[in-house]
Amino acid sequence: MQTYNAKVGEIEKKWFLIDAKGLVVGRLASVIALRLKGKHRATYTPHIDTGDNIIVINADKVVFTGKKTEKKLYHWHTGHPGGIKTRTPRQILEGKFPERVLQKAVERMIAGGPLGKKLIGNLKVYAGDKHPHEAQNPVTVDVGAMNRKNVGV
Repeated sequence: MQTYNAKVGEIEKKWFLIDAKGLVVGRLASVIALRLKGKHRATYTPHIDTGDNIIVINADKVVFTGKKTEKKLYHWHTGHPGGIKTRTPRQILEGKFPERVLQKAVERMIAGGPLGKKLIGNLKVYAGDKHPHEAQNPVTVDVGAMNRKNVGV
């Protein structure tokens, strides 16, 4: 018996649509990362992009459990001396780009090499309920129905 390794030409990529309204950020991000990487398929190959394309709408309506909206902190550095900046999820969700909370959550669950960058390119996140990918006929995935804990209170 030989181990199966998928070839690039053999992979059929599908498009999935996820409505993030009321879903818990971490649980949603783990489902998205799993599908982006392709680990839900029997043909998963670690060094090849065997995952699907994911479209997420209503990313501005995701929720955090507990007091994470106030206690959790996102840090980054501007590159200048003393240039460390900090924001809470509430500030980001109320700001100009609320979809970045979910993008960063998924991005940090995927390895940071060349393949990881390619996988993140397969993720499309939109703050509202409109998206420009209707031509791909995405299949809707109900993440909230997978587990009762996926839906925030």
